[in-house]
Amino acid sequence: MSLELSDVTRLSMLAQIDLTDEQSAQTLEKLNGIFALVEQLTAVDTTGVEPLNHPIAMLLPDLSLRLREDKVSEPNRRDEYQQVAPATQDGLYLVPQVIE
Repeated sequence: MSLELSDVTRLSMLAQIDLTDEQSAQTLEKLNGIFALVEQLTAVDTTGVEPLNHPIAMLLPDLSLRLREDKVSEPNRRDEYQQVAPATQDGLYLVPQVIE
């Protein structure tokens, strides 16, 4: 996959970034370089390779993720917090519309 200059122009417009013609050309070159690298990585045969839970796990197999147990530790205080809000509905904060 590769991009064209019109794609970069469209992306910059969507991102609301003003690019000169030179910057657009440089961005096109960099993005196409990234896509070429991704295509190289995709071409590698990973059959039989187990995914790692941590990059160091390949070097230190005994490494396990030290995560806390997933349990609720705080009481639900949503009603208290929303009492001071200017407007709420169905447990959600209502805010003015900023995007048309």
